[in-house]
Amino acid sequence: MINFIKGGMKVRNSYVIYRELNNFVQSNGFQKGESHAHLQGGISLGIGAFNLTLSLFPPRILKILEFAGFSGDKEYGLSQLQEGATSDNLRSLLCTMLLLCYYTFLSFVLGIGEEDVTEADSLLQPYLSRYPKSAIFLFFAGRIEEIKGNIDQAIHWFEVGCSAQQSWKQFHHMCYWELMWCFAYKGMWKMAYFYADLLSKENRWSKAMYVYMKAAFLSMLPPDEPRPFDESEVELFRLVPSLKQKIAGKSPPTEKYVIRKTKRYQAKDPVGLPVPALEMMYLWNGFSVIGKDVRLTEDALNTICAAESRLPQEPANDYQDDDHCSILLLKGLCLKHRGRLAQAEECFTRIYQSEKKIKYDHHLVPNSLLELSLLYMQQRRGEDAIPFLRRAKNNYKNYSMESRTLFRIHAALSRLKAPDSEENSTDGASVS
Repeated sequence: MINFIKGGMKVRNSYVIYRELNNFVQSNGFQKGESHAHLQGGISLGIGAFNLTLSLFPPRILKILEFAGFSGDKEYGLSQLQEGATSDNLRSLLCTMLLLCYYTFLSFVLGIGEEDVTEADSLLQPYLSRYPKSAIFLFFAGRIEEIKGNIDQAIHWFEVGCSAQQSWKQFHHMCYWELMWCFAYKGMWKMAYFYADLLSKENRWSKAMYVYMKAAFLSMLPPDEPRPFDESEVELFRLVPSLKQKIAGKSPPTEKYVIRKTKRYQAKDPVGLPVPALEMMYLWNGFSVIGKDVRLTEDALNTICAAESRLPQEPANDYQDDDHCSILLLKGLCLKHRGRLAQAEECFTRIYQSEKKIKYDHHLVPNSLLELSLLYMQQRRGEDAIPFLRRAKNNYKNYSMESRTLFRIHAALSRLKAPDSEENSTDGASVS
């Protein structure tokens, strides 16, 4: 706790220095010298990074941070980083990298999944032209194409990025992770398994997650199809809990999720997950990617409908209602992206109406409310979306991947320019 407080004080001191420097260069008595552009670039990087990062936090946490002297203005942060990235200074590359991370990862995974990557593309292209063999810029090129839904182009860029250098193996692992998902989007489960297997053997970030993904991809194959290396998905699922780790005394949320999911495989007669790869895909906002490709969306919908039709044929078990609601969530997402909005709304509605039947997957209800709200936002029905967003935020606690869902709810409310709680509401909401 003492070290945590000391670290917090150092971060605050860093922010105060940036803020005082910014006030100084804006003052009337400041005179520009030969290195002014580099000083201004450093200030833009610091002020921009702090404001952008803090703006992602839900208001309750942000109020505490603001009380401690921080500020979290997203638009101001983006403008500062944009200024630093487009001017000629020593930190322009760092500003660009931070913006690329924001546009291609933070806003995508922790946002509503509909962010535009046009700005990221315009920032990347000059560097990609100047450094065509840079593994970092090749990686971001792949990531941008992936978000656009151009999966084949994304695979090309990630593979080129892997071959561009051999000294930084951890960078290969970043590409393997993205390649794993790209092949999963295409329904090429054995190829996705191959990259999950590579990660499980070479990378130490989360062995439990990689082994779970291996098992998830194998379980998507037909029962009679030979498994690579004769591996069994049931045995892999059973192995997952033994691979958990703790970082700063706590297990990562993703590991908690996969370990909870594998409990059903520990019994002598395990109850299989219906579509575990697609469930995990949802947690990483993957349906926002495949939703941009009609064929991929239709393939996913067919897979989900086939799993739904198999459920009544399974022996009675404790997981049936949970599995049915999980399938409804994924089915609703596919229907939404296919433009069948009334059917998608029915799927999401049926989930929260089945709340009392759900025994284990309690995250399904707040996420169904979130997706229903995003569906309303797509139809420009912001006034209908806000109550469901507030309900999802305030009425559910201690479920799997809660922080991720709360970040996405906050992003949706911010898009609607609505306060998080009804008590703080004064002017209503407007859809942007």
